[in-house]
Amino acid sequence: MSADEQIEDSAAPLIEHLAELRQRLIWSALAFIVAMVICFTVWNPIFNFLTSPLCSAMAERGHPDCGLILIRLQEGFFVAINISLLGGFALSFPVIAYQLWRFVAPGLYKSEKNAFLPFLIASPIMFVMGAAFAYYIVTPLAFDFFLGFQQAGSVLSEGDIDNATAGIAFQGSAQEYLSLTTKFILAFGLCFQLPVLLSLMGKAGLVSSKGLEGVRKYAVVMILIVAAVVTPPDVVTQLILFTVVYGLYEVSIFLVRRIERQREARLRAEGLWVEDEDGDDEEAAR
Repeated sequence: MSADEQIEDSAAPLIEHLAELRQRLIWSALAFIVAMVICFTVWNPIFNFLTSPLCSAMAERGHPDCGLILIRLQEGFFVAINISLLGGFALSFPVIAYQLWRFVAPGLYKSEKNAFLPFLIASPIMFVMGAAFAYYIVTPLAFDFFLGFQQAGSVLSEGDIDNATAGIAFQGSAQEYLSLTTKFILAFGLCFQLPVLLSLMGKAGLVSSKGLEGVRKYAVVMILIVAAVVTPPDVVTQLILFTVVYGLYEVSIFLVRRIERQREARLRAEGLWVEDEDGDDEEAAR
């Protein structure tokens, strides 16, 4: 076979893969656009759902009116667009994940498919759990903390000017509130991916339980930095995020250790597991 024929044979599979990738991207984009249009038609109920924690926190403080204001003329439109983008991605994610799986699966062995598929399923479940934790637990605590800095002003009267106080009342921007709420949801949703990511890396042999335990003190520092960056500057929210993410880190160590034990049991059954001179078990070279 000539060099030109070899190049043509190697180029053919590449073109087929690119055509397959193009098709999957088109279906993913169409699903996202359709989902975004659907969310745009119902952006008001979605916005009401997202503002529910704020309204509950204000009602508990004796403020039944939790209306937000539009600082700029076009702000209401951009609020609807942002809700449509976020809701469209969430609604179309199962289709996007399925298209990703259909593109990757043909190149995997059966054992690799069985190993990868549970993590693909667990990822959106963990994200939803993190988002729900942020919405139902973190945001009410954070909003209650922020609203605690309001104060009622005193009415000026003759002869009592020195005792007058200025009132501090919350008049939030709709877009700013939406940005803050989605930041909470995305931050906790992504942080809840930690066990999935580390377990997948442990399955691939990229990390070990001993290695994760050895860098625990560095992980604590990194988690503190992440908590300070992705959350508003209040200690309550930062401590909640740190506690949750560190707990997930410890859960990840447990899951990786369990994966290692399962791998060890399988290799022992196949006679491929040996002990080194230090007494540590390791996989025999194959």
